[in-house]
Amino acid sequence: MENRENFVDDSAENIEEGRSQPPSSLVWAIGTAAAIFFFCSSLRHALFQSTAFDLGIFDQAIYSISQNQTPFSSLMEMHILGDHAAVIYYPLALLYKIYPDVHWLLLVQAVALSLGAWPSWSLARLGGLNQEQSRAIAFIYLLYPVVFNINLFDFHPEVIALPAILAAILAARLNKILWFCTAILLVLSCKAVLSLTVAAMGLWLFFCEKKQRCGAIALLLGIAWFLIASQKIIPYFSGSEVAGVGRYSYLGKSVIEIIINLLLKPQLILGRILSIDTIKYLFILILPIIWLLLPFPRPNNLKYLTALIPAIPTLIINILSDLPFQRSLAYQYSVPIIPFLILAIIAKESNRKNSQFKINPQIFSRSQGANLPFIKIPIPQLWHGFQLPKQMIIWSLIIFLFFGEYKDFFLYLNRLDTWQATGEAVAQVQPQSSILTDNRLAPHFTHRPIVKLLSQISPQTNLAEFEYILFNLRHPWPDTEKIGNTLANQLKNDPNFKLTYQKNDVILFKRIPD
Repeated sequence: MENRENFVDDSAENIEEGRSQPPSSLVWAIGTAAAIFFFCSSLRHALFQSTAFDLGIFDQAIYSISQNQTPFSSLMEMHILGDHAAVIYYPLALLYKIYPDVHWLLLVQAVALSLGAWPSWSLARLGGLNQEQSRAIAFIYLLYPVVFNINLFDFHPEVIALPAILAAILAARLNKILWFCTAILLVLSCKAVLSLTVAAMGLWLFFCEKKQRCGAIALLLGIAWFLIASQKIIPYFSGSEVAGVGRYSYLGKSVIEIIINLLLKPQLILGRILSIDTIKYLFILILPIIWLLLPFPRPNNLKYLTALIPAIPTLIINILSDLPFQRSLAYQYSVPIIPFLILAIIAKESNRKNSQFKINPQIFSRSQGANLPFIKIPIPQLWHGFQLPKQMIIWSLIIFLFFGEYKDFFLYLNRLDTWQATGEAVAQVQPQSSILTDNRLAPHFTHRPIVKLLSQISPQTNLAEFEYILFNLRHPWPDTEKIGNTLANQLKNDPNFKLTYQKNDVILFKRIPD
């Protein structure tokens, strides 16, 4: 009887492990990752490679809130809440009250992305994995290509939701209702579309995790916020439907119409779901953690894949979109999928560990007193070796080297020949003055009411509202290269503007006062 107690459910011990502090090596890894992320995004911005979409629009809106002004985006030409109903902008503006600087957003993003490793580790410990395995799970999270890539791609408020989703699941499993609600509200505040993820997570918690209270809370809050944000807040502040609806025009002209057609006309989407493009997207999503599907398990051993249920809304949204970059690891669109990939890894490793050491009680009782040697369940050596933490981390690192957007810095080096000239031109633009420029230069001018992009005008546009117009003709934004060259030639002969700076094809015009 005493020996049998060694094999009883150790869930209480796992709960204590899930609550415990992470090891110092993981704390150092999180801090190091945050520092690297912040350095890389700051360097990109300093090299004039960040963009108005999406760093500039958020910086302008949050700066306006910090100055007690209406957060109207001149880049989007609407109130910022009309974009994604992300109310997280308002608490972020408190940082700008300390000192208004875009690097706050880059720092928040770097810290948020790195902190996701902490609840990943805690969930692994709660799932019964040992210290080494749990630490490996956290490192795998940090090495997942989207985590680094989204940090390098300007700023997106949904990155704050990434650790919050993991923290919400941890709180649910620890039965911390208040912490769970706080995490869910934080997730919802980051982007309206995350309400679908929250609702799906509620269903998963309710039926699969048997966390009925947390599941019901997430389901109700997710559905409620989706309806409020998509049908009230966004139309009120933007004057139109949700911006992303245009990417699904073949399904309908409104959110409600799209949902109805998805339910009643599934033939409209079958071609997209079964396409080569979709297979490729799913493959690159799973490739960094390919052992999740290997060796191919029997159908009755697929329970761990239920952790992917909350990722289904995001997968559907990305698969059905007309825009191919939504199915890329270089952008933010796959961020809500990452927490559930991590959960699936933990679930599979936990199941594998339990099955590996599970002993039949009857066999055990018959062997008592017989002094029989301990019998290990045989596992294929190749696969068993691949499951070790070191191999998993090495594989994640290899995939990161293939899919990480760190390679963009080599492209930035090719544009350094105009870096000094661009800095000198930017320094000549007076604060608060209105300016017209391109997508790469706009983030350096967003602490003013009017900054617009060349894509927002035509050669016939009245330029009287702009006090400055800045071009980089040698390294222009590709979409506006033609209009930039045309407009620069026009301004040289325009009596209302004076050429005040020209060097290395960086040209600055200033409007002559009336």
